[in-house]
Amino acid sequence: MTRSNDSALVLFSGGQDSTTCLAWALARYQRVETIGYDYGQRHSIELSMRPSLLEKMRGFSSDWKDRLGEDHMIDLGLISQLSHTAMTEDIEITMQENGLPNTFVPGRNLMFMMVAATLAYRRGINVLVGGMCETDFSGYPDCRDDSMKALQVALNLGMATRLKLETPLMWINKAETWQLAERLGGTKLVDLIRADTHTCYLGERGTLHDWGHGCGTCPACALRARGYQEYAAGL
Repeated sequence: MTRSNDSALVLFSGGQDSTTCLAWALARYQRVETIGYDYGQRHSIELSMRPSLLEKMRGFSSDWKDRLGEDHMIDLGLISQLSHTAMTEDIEITMQENGLPNTFVPGRNLMFMMVAATLAYRRGINVLVGGMCETDFSGYPDCRDDSMKALQVALNLGMATRLKLETPLMWINKAETWQLAERLGGTKLVDLIRADTHTCYLGERGTLHDWGHGCGTCPACALRARGYQEYAAGL
């Protein structure tokens, strides 16, 4: 695969989607860095998974090790102070009157991208990569393609830059996300994502299912499990 001389900053939570996006960026860009956020999330176990997962990604190949640079952890506790959601408080996951699940954290992805853009400005990075998806998602408005395109315009106008926001998962479903991981790193990467990433909203590791760790019932686990079953059925 032809690689760009551009550098990329990947929004890396330690979940399935962001790990797939990291592999995608490593296949395309000369230098790749990662950024993660502690925003008081209920599933904070993902933060403890990130360092070892990044080390395993570095050990995946000498090429990835050479390309994968610094990791940046940012404290965004402000988000949990402002929001009242099932992602930041120990409350039942339900649907709200506005048609969105209460796992939606208003402004989270917008703030994530804005902070990433600020860091990218300082680091001389010109591509931001996020795992937002409009195909298999919970209806979050800040995961939509229109939101990301509008944000790219606003960031570039506000900072006089030419940042590019890449969302490689935007138009694929979870089964196709598993397939993308296989194309990028074979079954070795699929197995790494199964065993070492974390996506469950409730923060449960516990049993390793065929699709990975998690409670198996929250929306994130349900999407991941269904996608893996469809992916496995196509093998």
